[in-house]
Amino acid sequence: MKYLYLLQQALIWIITIYWAYQIVVSFCSLIKLKDKKLLINKDHKFMAVVPAHNEEAVIKNLIESLNKQDYPKDLYDIYVIADNCTDRTAEIAKESGAKVLKRFDDLNRTKGHALNWFIKQKIEENADYDAMCVFDADNIVDKNFLKNMNKKLCQGEEIVQGYRDIKNPTDSWISSGYAIFYWMMHRFYHLARYNLGLSPLLNGTGFMVKFDLLKPDGWNTVTLTEDIEYSLINIAKGRKLGWAVDAIVYDEQPTTFKASWSQRSRWTVGHLQCMKEYTKSLAKGVKENKTLMNFDGLLYMFGIPMMLLTFLLLGVNTLLYIGAEMTFIELIHNFSRYLIATFLLPVITGTAIMALEKKPIKSMIKGILCYPLFMGSWIIINIKCLIKPNTNWEKIEHVRDININEVKTLSNS
Repeated sequence: MKYLYLLQQALIWIITIYWAYQIVVSFCSLIKLKDKKLLINKDHKFMAVVPAHNEEAVIKNLIESLNKQDYPKDLYDIYVIADNCTDRTAEIAKESGAKVLKRFDDLNRTKGHALNWFIKQKIEENADYDAMCVFDADNIVDKNFLKNMNKKLCQGEEIVQGYRDIKNPTDSWISSGYAIFYWMMHRFYHLARYNLGLSPLLNGTGFMVKFDLLKPDGWNTVTLTEDIEYSLINIAKGRKLGWAVDAIVYDEQPTTFKASWSQRSRWTVGHLQCMKEYTKSLAKGVKENKTLMNFDGLLYMFGIPMMLLTFLLLGVNTLLYIGAEMTFIELIHNFSRYLIATFLLPVITGTAIMALEKKPIKSMIKGILCYPLFMGSWIIINIKCLIKPNTNWEKIEHVRDININEVKTLSNS
């Protein structure tokens, strides 16, 4: 029992220090910093790139929002990669004013493969673009997106994540859960780290990469989460990513538990793939660069291991109780701390983040109350993926056909 007690204390300290660090960093999101100075004053040339697989229901509204950018029309081109499409995605995109490239590859169907295929062509062409912005086909883009990303380029930023808002937050408790999760991540993870001089992460869509960075290697990602993977590759090299709270893109989220399970399973498997592929290089980056930014990037890999350590701690506490080294009241107290953190704290933080982000709370009451279920189900998804990971890419259907004016009305109601 002595060794069980020592293991218990070690686990308590490891878990406490890890989460104390995360909480301290999160509070830095409340700090308002001065904007960075412009290093140059230039209107850069962008390519807006949209990998799309059978997205005829939503692609038109995205292209229309990109056509309405408050930015010189001769300084950006819209490219749609019609990736293994069997519907009218390519035709609708072309009719809406985009340049369409058709790609057919049954073996390599992920977004990362589509981006790499496209970027290689632009590198070979020696295309005269300064940066690439990536969007999903279901997105709606705020008119100031390119203008604000151009500002980031002028400030010396090379990789920048925009603010990924939700265009259907009140459709169901599932889409509400996504909305609250993203709003929390935007402020408590990305903005907090950007304020502190650490590195945010790319977040799937609405991000910008300087073209010169892509020229040596293209977009060589191999996991199901190409955004996180590309972020970690650059963090390991000591390159800090940027965050643009005013470069806004609205994203459609799943409304059913089945679709959400599939999507979040893909994210978890991608995270596990990144752990396998990049933990070593991130640790090497810590050793070579000796910065908190590199250490923080390494810590990102520890989310699922911390979940497992928490389960181990609960198991150790149970064994201590069985061995009469802990009272029943003490056992219940230990279990309740983790139950409260999993099921009660999300309601409090979810409400707080909506107040901080100035989101309408009344229409999101159901989502707030169900948010513990949304987050709790993620624990089950993580466990399932650890036991039986599915590395096949599965499409999430996008059907929310609304334009930029409608999405802003919905987000303010």
